[in-house]
Amino acid sequence: MLTVIVSFQGFSQTANPDQHKYVFTVAKDGSGDYKYIQDAIDAMRVYPLRKITLYIKNGVYTEKIVLPSDNTDVSFIGESVEKTIISFNDYSGRGKLTTFTSYTAKISGNRFVAENITFMNSAGPVGQALALYVDADKAIFKNCRFIGNQDTIYAAGENARQYFVNCYIEGTTDFIFGPSTAVFQNCTIKGKSNSYITAANTPQGKKFGFVFLDCRIIGDSSVTKLFLGRPWRAFSRTAFIRCQLPKQIAPEGWNNWGNAENEKTAFYAEYKNSGEGANAKSRVTWSKQLSQKEAKEFTLENIFASNNSSVQQESNWFSNLQSKPFEWPTTKNR
Repeated sequence: MLTVIVSFQGFSQTANPDQHKYVFTVAKDGSGDYKYIQDAIDAMRVYPLRKITLYIKNGVYTEKIVLPSDNTDVSFIGESVEKTIISFNDYSGRGKLTTFTSYTAKISGNRFVAENITFMNSAGPVGQALALYVDADKAIFKNCRFIGNQDTIYAAGENARQYFVNCYIEGTTDFIFGPSTAVFQNCTIKGKSNSYITAANTPQGKKFGFVFLDCRIIGDSSVTKLFLGRPWRAFSRTAFIRCQLPKQIAPEGWNNWGNAENEKTAFYAEYKNSGEGANAKSRVTWSKQLSQKEAKEFTLENIFASNNSSVQQESNWFSNLQSKPFEWPTTKNR
């Protein structure tokens, strides 16, 4: 009698989640599963059946990494933000590279979380050079650092939502830019040149673009005139709420990027900012000082609900901010 054995591999992948690996470790010294972050990413199951955690030991990881869109529900947990560093030195104009391919890290997998990681572009002041390109939806960066010059963070994805909490960001020109809905809360943001902090590219019809809540803005000692933002696209939307602004902030606050027509469509707002740079009376007339009633609309629930994405599960994704401890070595679910 001939016995035929049929393997239903597709069924087994979903029926037996424990057969897959969900915890990965990376270490430069060889004590982890991999020495390179990209090797660990490449080994991960796409569209995993449970959340995946990648623990990254202290070290400078000189590599250009990509987390593709089908690598969802991944967390990067660094050992310490000062010493867990992902760094590369690409820049626009280097060979065939453009602004949008100059990144050190590109994060496209939805529901991504990063903690205690430094993302760095080490190319220097040579033009556009991204430390981070993120077009993932429901992405959270907690206690991370972003080091670069021009175009440090590209907050991409017209329907993407991103949340930066307790982070440090530095750059020169337009160093926080893009079309996403992004909140920066309790962050320290350092301008390193006489230029512009933000260049939002908000799509027409979006209620929220970039929102800065309770942030501290600082300027390099050489900086004398730092603008809060200018519109990359006509319907740019940016708000600074209860932020500390240094004396280096330009009295006018905002710039129309050489096009007076932008003044009719861009939405630039402030509310109860403090510090020497928070002189509301000197602002351009086409910017807005929010009333108390208007400022109450700037809650995380309202801001992130403005996204029209078809992915609606976990509507409170931004409130799940309990830190995940760094575990090394770790054997759970490996």
